[in-house]
Amino acid sequence: MTQTTLTRTKTYTLDPAHSTARFWVRHLMIAKVHGVISGISGTVSMDVDRPEAASVAVELDASTLATGQEQRDAHLKSPDFLDVERFPTIAFHSKQINQTGTGEYELIGDLTIRGATREVVLNAELTDEVASPWGGYKIGASATGVINREDFGVTWNQILETGGVAVGKEVHLQIEAELDRPAD
Repeated sequence: MTQTTLTRTKTYTLDPAHSTARFWVRHLMIAKVHGVISGISGTVSMDVDRPEAASVAVELDASTLATGQEQRDAHLKSPDFLDVERFPTIAFHSKQINQTGTGEYELIGDLTIRGATREVVLNAELTDEVASPWGGYKIGASATGVINREDFGVTWNQILETGGVAVGKEVHLQIEAELDRPAD
């Protein structure tokens, strides 16, 4: 006799119309420059009985980066920074997920920027599933983290005559996402 184990895996698809990837970095060591990458896609698959077995995959279209200043955006997309022509996608793929509290998780995974892949840790929150008014189900997710851009080969900078540098090394990341799952 064979025993069958039923898993309760649910797969959600990121809704790009209701999701954003944001970042900020210090400029001249004093001000925060904020930006957004609007081209976002991804999935979350999870077994409701084993959240640690979940997987998260997110891809960002680096060409959609915007800071509200066209000249700066062009520079950030250039070979000095992201080199979007050669490396159009920024990707995160989870390797391990640890539940740290109710609806709170630590995501350990590979982040790829400019062709360089490094392990990063993101702090995430996940809402309970709700029925969507348009059919199916929805969840909300947030993730934050801090990376050193130089770890990914993004090393351009300018030394200031007054001391310091033009662009900080630490990049603060934030993803806010709404994800959809079809009706059972």
